[in-house]
Amino acid sequence: MTEPMTGTAAWVLERCDELTRHTARDDALERVYLSPEHAAANTAVAAWMRDAGLATATDAAGNLWGRRSAAGTPQQPGTRGEPALVLGSHLDTVPDAGRYDGMLGVALAIAVVHRLRGTALPFALEVAGFSDEEGARFGKALLGSCAASGQWDAAWWDQADADGVTLRDAFTAFGLDPGRVGAAARRPQDLVGYLEAHIEQGPELEALGLPLGYVTTIAGARRFVLTVTGEARHAGGTPYARRRDALVAAAHLVTRIEELAVDAGGLATVGELRVSPGAVNVIPGRAELTLDLRARTDAARDALWGRVAAAARDIARERHVSIEHAETHRAPSTTCDERMTAAVVAGIAAASPEFAGRADDVPGLWSPAGHDAMAMAAVTGVGMLFVRCRDGISHHADESVEAADVAAALDAYTAAVLALADKPVAEVAR
Repeated sequence: MTEPMTGTAAWVLERCDELTRHTARDDALERVYLSPEHAAANTAVAAWMRDAGLATATDAAGNLWGRRSAAGTPQQPGTRGEPALVLGSHLDTVPDAGRYDGMLGVALAIAVVHRLRGTALPFALEVAGFSDEEGARFGKALLGSCAASGQWDAAWWDQADADGVTLRDAFTAFGLDPGRVGAAARRPQDLVGYLEAHIEQGPELEALGLPLGYVTTIAGARRFVLTVTGEARHAGGTPYARRRDALVAAAHLVTRIEELAVDAGGLATVGELRVSPGAVNVIPGRAELTLDLRARTDAARDALWGRVAAAARDIARERHVSIEHAETHRAPSTTCDERMTAAVVAGIAAASPEFAGRADDVPGLWSPAGHDAMAMAAVTGVGMLFVRCRDGISHHADESVEAADVAAALDAYTAAVLALADKPVAEVAR
């Protein structure tokens, strides 16, 4: 089979397929932060970056970077004195993941840079493959981009994965120095902005019959672990009046959380539930559940949490258990930068026949899903391009995109970079 030409949609899709080889499981795609699979993916993507004319480096937090100068020559990532426009997304996954969440954005960014080989720009170009957007291993999302945007919190070092490995120990095992994580931070004066292409992870574009849209705002999220403590006792010897069943209390809480989220117009998801002792003939004495809260505004999200916390107190009293909580992640809602967004909109309008150059017709979407752009907004202006995905399915092996939509995204992404450079799209051959 002939290798697809670099800088084409076929090449982008094949790279997404190739990244599925770097997985911790034989039956599904799973690639978490600071794992051997993370290292293997970085190695593979670095080779693609170099083929596109970028010099590459892994930063002090495990993020992969590639860079070319404004003139188009390879240049060490993070070089100062020549501000860079960063294109990027993430390379880590959730368990049992699809092949496009994050990876499509990184492959598209590399393809854009390849298309712009030989094109001088008024700024350097960098491509970022962020290392831990999902937070699947340590429970804290956006670790890689938080490091890159200077927001690393030393309180995270003691967070542990399911095997009890702390973040600090995982850094060391990966070959990173925890004491140098601050070196990953980028300075605002060294950046022109940040653009991210991503599958929509929702059904809006499909419902509109359109391949592309732009992001207006990204929802703020909060994540918690709630621990319900009751009493483990014999399932046969304990009458209902004496039971303090942690799982029953947790079940009441789960259904109440959904009711509250629907009423508030927010999103609340209990993604994990662990019960102990976990025997068929023992009343559960402890239940631990995770909670992910999102809403259009931080105020709405926080108000929803207040109602959930009140419901937990009521259920604890009614079921004679205790319910405690620990917050593991908080990210503020993010409004995309006006200049970056204008470039994305111009790129979509110029590249998509559906709009025939009419920028006002390009749809703007609120993103309930979080993205690395949220963290990067702390250090530079951000803009996002959404690509239609079938049935809005994401975080699942059935993630699917159309080749024609990827081709449109590649054209629009390239045009967005040129719009920021004040160069006509016609200067770059497709």
